[in-house]
Amino acid sequence: MKRRVVVTGLGAVTPIGNTADEFWKGIKEGKVGIGPITKFDTTAYKVKIAAEVKGFIAKERMDFKAAKRMELFSQYAVAAAKEAFDDAGITMEQEDPYRVGVIVGSGIGSLQTVEKEYEKILTKGPSRVNPLMVPLMISNMAAGNISIQLGLKGKCTNVVTACASGTNCIGDAFRAIQYGDADVMVAGGAESCICPTGVAGFTSLTALSTTEDPLRASIPFDKDRNGFVLGEGAGIVVLEELEHAKARGAKIHAELVGYGATGDAYHITSPAEDGSGAAKAMMLAMEEGGIEPSQVDYINAHGTSTHHNDLFETKAIKLALKDAAKDVVVNSTKSMIGHLLGAAGGVEFIVCVKSIEENYIHQTVGTETLDEECDLNYAIGAPLQKDVNYVLTNSLGFGGHNATLLLKKYEG
Repeated sequence: MKRRVVVTGLGAVTPIGNTADEFWKGIKEGKVGIGPITKFDTTAYKVKIAAEVKGFIAKERMDFKAAKRMELFSQYAVAAAKEAFDDAGITMEQEDPYRVGVIVGSGIGSLQTVEKEYEKILTKGPSRVNPLMVPLMISNMAAGNISIQLGLKGKCTNVVTACASGTNCIGDAFRAIQYGDADVMVAGGAESCICPTGVAGFTSLTALSTTEDPLRASIPFDKDRNGFVLGEGAGIVVLEELEHAKARGAKIHAELVGYGATGDAYHITSPAEDGSGAAKAMMLAMEEGGIEPSQVDYINAHGTSTHHNDLFETKAIKLALKDAAKDVVVNSTKSMIGHLLGAAGGVEFIVCVKSIEENYIHQTVGTETLDEECDLNYAIGAPLQKDVNYVLTNSLGFGGHNATLLLKKYEG
């Protein structure tokens, strides 16, 4: 019998706020965290803007010596995990450390380390490469560093499914608790690859918006959309077995009740054109949660602002929810913070939790004139204040990865 799983901690580092509370405040203000790239000279680049994290100082959020042995994506992950752990109020002295684990992913890890060390090979020779190059670079180090910093000795893994990584990590952590592998899991995603290689690579793929107006660059479902905006940050949550949370008097933010994951088996970058893979992920999540499509109040869409994603995700929602699709509110958090790649699912999960807690659905900022084929209610023009009991959140990744989580209001 599957155990019930609740959300007891939230932590975030984002382009519109470096804590979960700051981030949510920015969301409610409709703040857009997109602007000119400051991390490198973009003179030779077609793409000039991104959604950078601002004012993050690692030594204020963690041990300074440890931070020096982490690249940015790991620093963001550790800072957000510490915040989520504090929010959950967990004291490790009172826990069996082997029952508390971590599943935190990063789609890419550190391209910056690769750039820096390869330059050394070319200019100074291979003997000058940093001995820490590999542990700085590899994507599992977000999870590894969280485990070390918080003393978590349970299951420690990372799922790498491109832009679905954060959602798959939370889904796998959910399963670990449901089936008794752990009582508490720290889960989510972290990413930081706003650097020459990252921007050049996505630009060559024609995936990024070349618009220079920050307010019209990430415009999901708009007829003028022309690519996503690269973002960075981390979204980390604490999941906990219900009875364990109740026994220690934890504040419960929401309950996680369903998870669906599928593969399109179609194309390395494009979602399946009929939306069938993403639709099946949503259907599996609803089936596990024991609900009908008409009970879904809100969908936090993957909503990247690329032509293919927004069109095919719209088709997927119609396929999964059938007649109920016309009544559900859909939005895209990426309209404010760009696309955080492997961190997107973690950050958007936090938005869903807060939406349930406050019965508030943010607008899709910047989107004005809908694509004719994108014909759902995308919360254009203003946020909505309405009862939010059930929420689906979608993440779709290169390679055909589809992941959906179903959250509900906690009722005891």
